Amino acid sequence: MTKSKLLLAAAASLALGTVPATASAKDGAPVKSIVLVHGGFVDGSGWMDVYKILKKDGYNVTIVQNPTNSLADDVAVTRRAIAAADGKVILVGHSYGGVVVSEAGTDAKVAGVVYIAAFAPDKGESVASLIANPVPGAPVPPILPPKDGYLFLDSAKFAASFAADVRPDVARFMADSQVPWGVEALSGAVTAPAWKVKPSWYLVASEDHMIPPAAQRMMAARAGAHVSEAAGSHAIYVSKPAVVAAVIEQAARGSGE
Repeated sequence: MTKSKLLLAAAASLALGTVPATASAKDGAPVKSIVLVHGGFVDGSGWMDVYKILKKDGYNVTIVQNPTNSLADDVAVTRRAIAAADGKVILVGHSYGGVVVSEAGTDAKVAGVVYIAAFAPDKGESVASLIANPVPGAPVPPILPPKDGYLFLDSAKFAASFAADVRPDVARFMADSQVPWGVEALSGAVTAPAWKVKPSWYLVASEDHMIPPAAQRMMAARAGAHVSEAAGSHAIYVSKPAVVAAVIEQAARGSGE
């Protein structure tokens, strides 16, 4: 075909409001890049088994290592990971990571947001505001008084509160390798939650002793998320990686439709 005919064909396509078939297929393809964001007290290594499943299933996976000093710092690190990813991204947050992805997930490259037993704050909300008035009888996380502006969980109570269904030696390691969680990060408020403008998915951990399951269900419903529920501790991403990976892959398929 001559150059003039190609130009005429392109003009006709635009006039008719059509696009080449290859572009339509690409637009409807599942998202293949996943960015995983950890929460407070831990680092990204807990995602290892979820990472292995996603990689085996053909996804490109990036694990963000948040410094957890402040929400602004963590959002900046996450946005760099989004920028470096190939194509559209499914952004996944666990626990406090849900606050990070709520703020960072408005990025144009983010096709969908997934919350794994996570905070899903509305505009102006933070972890501090969401936990300020616990429901009577709800488990109280064993957070020690702040030291030099950082928080830790009581190591002796870590397993029972955070990782009750995780293999004991792994839970012990998680307790002994805690990452200091900045008080500033705890009070960081979301300015424009991603779930208001992006499709979202939420996995409720029904045996969570850190974020009450009732609170998780409330946040998921408020976000209009596609909700799944599984019996698991707050560390369900460690104890039941196949369940978590399945929700993420559901989001990847759903966001590409």
